[in-house]
Amino acid sequence: MDYVVRLEQGRGPVPSTSVLESIARALRLESAERDALFHLTGSAPPGPGTIPMHVRPSVLRLIDRFHDLPVILLSAKGDVLAWNALSCALHGDWSALPPERRNLLRLRFLPEQPSTLRSTVGAGPEETAETAALVVASLRTTATRYPDDRGLKELIAELMAGSTQFAELWASGAIGGMRSHAKTVVHPELGPLLLECDTLEIPDDDQQLIVYSAAAGTPEAEALTLLRVIGTQQLAPTRADR
Repeated sequence: MDYVVRLEQGRGPVPSTSVLESIARALRLESAERDALFHLTGSAPPGPGTIPMHVRPSVLRLIDRFHDLPVILLSAKGDVLAWNALSCALHGDWSALPPERRNLLRLRFLPEQPSTLRSTVGAGPEETAETAALVVASLRTTATRYPDDRGLKELIAELMAGSTQFAELWASGAIGGMRSHAKTVVHPELGPLLLECDTLEIPDDDQQLIVYSAAAGTPEAEALTLLRVIGTQQLAPTRADR
């Protein structure tokens, strides 16, 4: 809160757009309140043609309702904007990553060693290649909707320069979107978990809520139950990009 007070008083350097968006999400500001925060610091709020990064409080309240299933909220370019504690138990602590690293494409195609997140996606080369192609096709579709978004342009340039695999998939020209499908999440303690990943659209903000689940009675359902017991004990119940 001291940081917010300094912003109100005009002390310190002007924060970046990503920092302001993070503050707005952490404070659960409505869109008009978010814009006022930008103006307060002398910055212009994101205008038309930019990918929405603000998470509405109503969406955060929806995430609060998911007590027993891992959930993440994605921007149109794959940024992890919000999550719940069970997602951290499954994937690793999202808050331990700098905001710019909380992007599914950066994590997949530009991995860091050692990785902050503890789980990986894909039980073998075929599934890994399939899911990689899916996220790149989705990003290309996003690029057709937001041709002037600066953050998207920077992301694509970074991926093109740093990943041969991404460059090859991008050159294929495939387009598509994130869809509901089964995906294997390889957890370091629990092993490979084949989970259903359902995509819930937030159309007004072009965002997607990804919900991970498993059928009752399966080993995966038992693993999620175990994560609820031991995997969230030291994690906040609901987190947003901060």
